[in-house]
Amino acid sequence: MLLAQVQALWHARALWWVMTRREITARYAGTAAGVLWAYVQPLLTVAAYYVVFDIVFAMRLGDNAPTPAVGAFLIVGALPWMAFCDALSRGMLSLVEAGGVLQKNALPPVLFPARSVLASMLVHGPLLLALALAYGPQHHFGSALLVLPILVGLQFLLSLVLGYALAILMAALRDTAQIVAFVLSVGIFMSPILFPLTMFPEAWRWVLWLNPMTALVLSYQAVLLQGVWPSILAWAAIAAWLAGASLLLAVLLRRSRDQLVDWL
Repeated sequence: MLLAQVQALWHARALWWVMTRREITARYAGTAAGVLWAYVQPLLTVAAYYVVFDIVFAMRLGDNAPTPAVGAFLIVGALPWMAFCDALSRGMLSLVEAGGVLQKNALPPVLFPARSVLASMLVHGPLLLALALAYGPQHHFGSALLVLPILVGLQFLLSLVLGYALAILMAALRDTAQIVAFVLSVGIFMSPILFPLTMFPEAWRWVLWLNPMTALVLSYQAVLLQGVWPSILAWAAIAAWLAGASLLLAVLLRRSRDQLVDWL
């Protein structure tokens, strides 16, 4: 089933790209700044973290943190988290919003979550890559920065698979939106975004790995803040989450194959 989805997306790649561009422009239609508004919120958030925590209060973390600067630490974790939440939320709603189109046209359903997730990553992806310019000089642009595009790509894949799975669940059960909104609201506290992993009680650190972004955030921190390659544990956790999410999506696709359009 998953291979068929990939093939359908590949064969309709031109349509996928057109739909993605239209979604980005439609989000900010009628505004003077247009698509630039998509970058305003994350940039203002990043600027606020830097000014408040690194300039005004000059707060510092402990010796075991990836960096002593609180603002820098928050930026490297919060920006990928914002990208993940935006992609997941938009992907989850994509099939329900496209219900009328799917009922009238024989389009592959995968196009719609793929469009929403790609539109989100086209906004946040360049910002994540731009972090290399901000933190690269600290480590003389070491070879570890070569991993950054791979991490962004893996985050896109994870967001796409989870977003598509949630879109199917949303079509079957509208309560999914409220559940996911709650999980995302508390998820940032169950990850090494607001505090270093070493500050969390060791006996309970396994809880953090239940968050699909924990391994990616740790990898971003390693590359950008420390100039080192992500640990094997982080790579293994990313692979495990991708495999688990793909298995879940395959099951949902098989069970919803004959009913998805009716649910919409």
